[in-house]
Amino acid sequence: MIFNPRLPYNAAHMQLATTKALESIELQILKSEPGLMPILKQGDLVQVKLLEKAPKAVYFEVPKIGTGIIYGSELTNAREALKKMEIGDEVAAKVVLVENDNGLIELSLTEAGKQKVWQELKDLKEKDESFKVTVVDANAGGLIAQLNGVSAFLPGSQLANDRYPKNAEGDRTKMTEAFQKFIGEEIEVKILNLNPRTNKLIISEREASSINVKELLNKYKVGDVVSGIISGVANFGAFFRFADTPEIEGLIHISELDHRLIDNPKEVVNIGDVANAKILEIKDGRVTLSLKALKADPWTGIDEKFRPGMTVSGKVYKLSPFGAFIKLTEDIIGLIHVSEFGSLEELKKNLEKDSVHDFVIDSIKLDDKRIVLKFKA
Repeated sequence: MIFNPRLPYNAAHMQLATTKALESIELQILKSEPGLMPILKQGDLVQVKLLEKAPKAVYFEVPKIGTGIIYGSELTNAREALKKMEIGDEVAAKVVLVENDNGLIELSLTEAGKQKVWQELKDLKEKDESFKVTVVDANAGGLIAQLNGVSAFLPGSQLANDRYPKNAEGDRTKMTEAFQKFIGEEIEVKILNLNPRTNKLIISEREASSINVKELLNKYKVGDVVSGIISGVANFGAFFRFADTPEIEGLIHISELDHRLIDNPKEVVNIGDVANAKILEIKDGRVTLSLKALKADPWTGIDEKFRPGMTVSGKVYKLSPFGAFIKLTEDIIGLIHVSEFGSLEELKKNLEKDSVHDFVIDSIKLDDKRIVLKFKA
């Protein structure tokens, strides 16, 4: 029975008394047959049937449980959806309050819609299924898509390797311009992470396209030497596309480009360079490689060229907050700590970039490939 607040005072309260009496009977039945009625909890999604539309409230049948109501802001939010519904139509609703003062179940249609979308997204993630989205916006960090009213973010690093704007790396304006070219494009993605409470949905094109790459990588193993081409250069390293399997593109970290210390990968490689690289790791459809591993190690036999106490001449290569890097040969760089000068300001006064000075070797640490220097006044 629906409690109708539009009835006169006495009639309304007589109806409420009748409703409560019926509820008392229902409670007695439930005590003897607890399986007759399902237990309802706040936040549950339920399938309900439209019973009545009133100016300030809409009533629904909640099967086997009771009568539900939508009113106030929930009614305002669901106004458009309710216009399309006829008496007897069914719809999913979310339980906002299990029982209000009038014995009715307070419902929400809009929250149910959102919860249903998030549940579908959770199912997609659990099944590891890919799906398509359309890019609606972009910023320097990546792409933005909409999925049934939920905003999804695709970080630039999660684009397929061959679509990542490598030449724009490090420049926010260029990255934004490159990502904006994807607006309107349909992309196949997988869900990386989601959190309904914070409306966070992170998607990845790379994961959706990595299945084929994982299969292609099965014919390679760590330690293999492969031929390829430098397909991109970023501030953190270089991208390497396999010559015999162009679908595979790996990463060579800046530390694996050369034995010597470098500030910019372009000191060693450029886009279009043909090279051989050694596979260091294959994991989750990604491959990391090294050029350095195929080059002669300049530290081999270093103890025959340098020894502690020796005076050496070197050029100041780079200044840092903890000291200065000194180029002793083309491939060997030593370090003089800032403590040798008392402060960074004093170090900068004595050592200018590209200036040449004499130094004394304080120690040689072969395991760390480090030569520690002292300043020779």
